[in-house]
Amino acid sequence: MAAPKDKVPCLDAELAAFVQGGVSILAASRVAKRSPAIARAVGCRVSPNRRQITLLVASSQAAAFLEGIRSTRAIATVFSQPSTHRTIQFKGTDAELAPPQESDRDLIAAYTRAFCEELAPLGHHPEQIRAVLSCESDDYVAVTFSISTAYSQTPGPRAGEPLVA
Repeated sequence: MAAPKDKVPCLDAELAAFVQGGVSILAASRVAKRSPAIARAVGCRVSPNRRQITLLVASSQAAAFLEGIRSTRAIATVFSQPSTHRTIQFKGTDAELAPPQESDRDLIAAYTRAFCEELAPLGHHPEQIRAVLSCESDDYVAVTFSISTAYSQTPGPRAGEPLVA
């Protein structure tokens, strides 16, 4: 179900903190024949007006996803907290690629620590998580998009409900 046209997707302060915390971040775009291309993000920042999200991805691990962004500018993202299964989905149609900001290195390090802390009680060793998320520091690319639709995707009776202001 899409958000009503007269409502703007909502990213309030609590939700902004959630997506910038130690949650799993997956992003998808599409390539030829509408095939999905998926990437894992290693951090996220939210614009001051909370209408845009920037994901940081390793370009060497996300070539098809990045090609999908270049060719369609369409993106869908899922932020999920493994310990609770709380899941939020955002979509956008104006995604753009850019070099990361200098401060993004600290953001990636903070995200990695927070994600390790989230997964450790579930039996995942921090070294495993760091290995999955690591890449060369000059390999990251920023993907910024405006939120066009937002949904709760937490399993249960409210899954699929749009989030609106």
